[in-house]
Amino acid sequence: MNSSLNHFIPNSQNLFSSKNDPDDIRLGDLFKTISMNELAKDTNHTDDFCLLGYPDDEGIQLNGGRIGAALAPTSIRQTLLKMTPQKSQKIFFDIGDLQISNELGQRHQSAQMTIQTLQTQKIKTISLGGGHDYGYPDASGFLKAYLPLQAHGGPKPIVLNFDAHLDVRPTHNGFNSGTPFYRLLNEFENQFVFAEIGLQPQCNSIKHREWALNKKAHLFDLKDIQSVHGLLSLFNHPIFKTLTKTTPIFISFDIDCLTSMEAPGCSQSWVTGLKTEDYLRFFSELSKKADIRGLGIYEVSPPLDFDKQTSKTAALLIYNFLFQDSL
Repeated sequence: MNSSLNHFIPNSQNLFSSKNDPDDIRLGDLFKTISMNELAKDTNHTDDFCLLGYPDDEGIQLNGGRIGAALAPTSIRQTLLKMTPQKSQKIFFDIGDLQISNELGQRHQSAQMTIQTLQTQKIKTISLGGGHDYGYPDASGFLKAYLPLQAHGGPKPIVLNFDAHLDVRPTHNGFNSGTPFYRLLNEFENQFVFAEIGLQPQCNSIKHREWALNKKAHLFDLKDIQSVHGLLSLFNHPIFKTLTKTTPIFISFDIDCLTSMEAPGCSQSWVTGLKTEDYLRFFSELSKKADIRGLGIYEVSPPLDFDKQTSKTAALLIYNFLFQDSL
């Protein structure tokens, strides 16, 4: 096995909250800590879930943002693992956090290979950023797993980015939290469907927007979503009308797509934005129409948060992913 799969450090058992009460089970009782080595050897986990963290905000700092997202994986887990589960036949794994000990591009490569391995095994992935630069390894690992299936007649994979920003900055000066989809659209041009949802004009260069459109990205602005019937109106768009239960989807969720009233703890927040409740309704419908294989949540910054509100929001998004068939 490639050594890059060993670059995850197990979490402390103190994170895995339990009431030690068989009548009050918590998610901390259900998640199994496991090494990536061990999990990669077992190919019998179709549709089970794997949680992993990226305690890394170097990409945010390089893009001029406020740091703090390196603390998010622990903060989100602390909330998530206290939640009470719904009935599920799935198994929940946690391989820990990526070791932050080498160059940023190498860390991205380790993350990409890990996601590709898990997705190839049909395990659903939940990534906790960290900066949104990890949207590239997460989405590219997903595509590397599912593009070969398309070559054999499978549906075209879809990447959905919920974000106030396009994040298509060129990589002339290296990788950062603004470059993930510049990298993705160049590397996999015309091979997948890509949509960005919740974009805000004050966050994006006109030139970057033109570049994304030239790469055939589907761009959904916040003002247009709000002027019609909200996120559910997206199901009238052609890319959503053709969904089937075999259409693989990866969701990249930058927490700054939400209003600062709901997610104040992020590297950049705005009073304008999507609302969590609207997203959850959209997600519920999407999960009925397609096969959501992975969720990445980025840019949660606990030092900038109030009463862990943003970490709680992130945990709620994950909870709905874990129990999409039960809620």
